[in-house]
Amino acid sequence: MRVLIADDDVTSRLELLAIASKSGHQCQVATDGSRAWEILVAEEIDVLLTDWMMPGIEGPELCRRVRSELGDDRYTYIVMITVLGQQDKVLDGMQAGADDYLIKPIDPFALRTRLVAAERVTALQRQLVESQKQLKGVNRELLSLSLTDTLTGLGNRRRMEEDLTRTHARAIRVGRSYAMMLLDIDHFKLYNDHYGHQAGDQALRQLALCLGESVREDESIYRYGGEEFLVLMPDCSEEDAAQAGERIRHAVTECAMPHAFRPTTPAVVTLSGGVSCWAPGSNHSVPDLLHRADKALFEAKEAGRDRVHVAGPECEVDFAGMWGASLS
Repeated sequence: MRVLIADDDVTSRLELLAIASKSGHQCQVATDGSRAWEILVAEEIDVLLTDWMMPGIEGPELCRRVRSELGDDRYTYIVMITVLGQQDKVLDGMQAGADDYLIKPIDPFALRTRLVAAERVTALQRQLVESQKQLKGVNRELLSLSLTDTLTGLGNRRRMEEDLTRTHARAIRVGRSYAMMLLDIDHFKLYNDHYGHQAGDQALRQLALCLGESVREDESIYRYGGEEFLVLMPDCSEEDAAQAGERIRHAVTECAMPHAFRPTTPAVVTLSGGVSCWAPGSNHSVPDLLHRADKALFEAKEAGRDRVHVAGPECEVDFAGMWGASLS
């Protein structure tokens, strides 16, 4: 173990050092509490053997700092050392954070037993910290899975709703615009009818990869449902969103996924999109914007597909509950 001996008395300090070193431990010494604290902050110390009265920071205050400021991921076993006749100080030291105590003059056997106990406690503490780290990792993985679409690996509806809510609240708070874009695969029913649903699933996975590569770092993409996807674009104007739509649509066409049974050219998988944008001062809610994007998507489909339309001011909202009442 790594042992720090904090004692301003030379004789006591050397005695403690000799016993702890002989027991096989790595030892450092500090002649006052201030230096001891510097070492504790800079290094991981397993055991602190500290005198009650020292220049700088006294033993009880050193205990309190160790317990309150060094964090839960490291545990230092503290043995408070007092002189005979100061037994009334022992309880104060334990309440300050000490685990055990010794009375001067030091009994070598008593010190060795304290070090054995300290080794056991610190080993258990390290196991506990490692178990907690593993548990946190598992919980993060489970949370990620709960927010991920299993087929495409994109964010699912739950993640989308959380991110949209967060983005909308931030946009209102800082007065910045944002945009969303609904995308739908053109003639996907015909694709499934002729290639089969397994091929359709594979097409969705391949398209998700293509979309993931075409969106920018600050843009997020989700599987909205079926063959529909949603792209969230924070800090984005309507003009920028329209350009992003064309960029993404063109990237999907360039992926050249065969779709020989569509009734129009080109004979590859294409997307239609609808864009809506929130600007400072707007009273539109998240569901309102989704409705506007959906209506713009419908207009893109009606206009011949393989294109992106932006919801204009004439696109009135008659939202009746796309998400129920979960968002506003």
